[in-house]
Amino acid sequence: MTAPPVRILVVDDEPPIRRLLRVGLSTEGYAVIDAADAGEAQAEIARQKPDVIILDLGLPDMPGHDLLARWRREGLDLPILILSSRADEAGIVRALETGADDYVVKPFGVAELAARVRVALRHRLQQQGERPVFQSGDLSVDLVKRIVKVGGREVNLSPKEYDILRLLVQHAGKVLTHQHILRQVWGGSADVQYLRVYVRQLRQKIEQSPDQPRYILTETGVGYRLRVDG
Repeated sequence: MTAPPVRILVVDDEPPIRRLLRVGLSTEGYAVIDAADAGEAQAEIARQKPDVIILDLGLPDMPGHDLLARWRREGLDLPILILSSRADEAGIVRALETGADDYVVKPFGVAELAARVRVALRHRLQQQGERPVFQSGDLSVDLVKRIVKVGGREVNLSPKEYDILRLLVQHAGKVLTHQHILRQVWGGSADVQYLRVYVRQLRQKIEQSPDQPRYILTETGVGYRLRVDG
């Protein structure tokens, strides 16, 4: 028996955007539901039980940030990707800190958005304990044995370097803000510059070209993302 397609709820007040995503994501094999505002979105969540939500921040009846916060407070535990024309760092950081899994700025490519959806779904499965060993290209991280390898060669990391990498692995593909990493690794007591120093050291050990990293990607002004291959 073929598994039912992943259901994506698109919440956007612009009909052309909803139409574009309905056609484009359907071509990628997803079942697409759409809503024009927060009220419709609530009704569709109750009726359709989506697997992923793509949320525009500029809704007519409720700010997208507030709707996102409400969903997370209510325990809505599924991937939520923000789609917005706002590219300011403060808005991106706020959305990620509120619980968004990713942030895509308009204009966008449907293929890129579909790839972000796949990564978000994989991340959720990984959080649920799908696999204790993370693999991306030549990088391998065994979260049980705490062994890090690059190209089959074991890499020795300091405790803080490992803690940063483990956190990125646990949220692979998702942007983690500077403040989130600082809270999780240092309890929020360290400076962002301190984090940058450790990330630079970590890149020296796991990246072939630390100045052009393949694995630990910088989201300028926001934080870091661990690349997921495939």
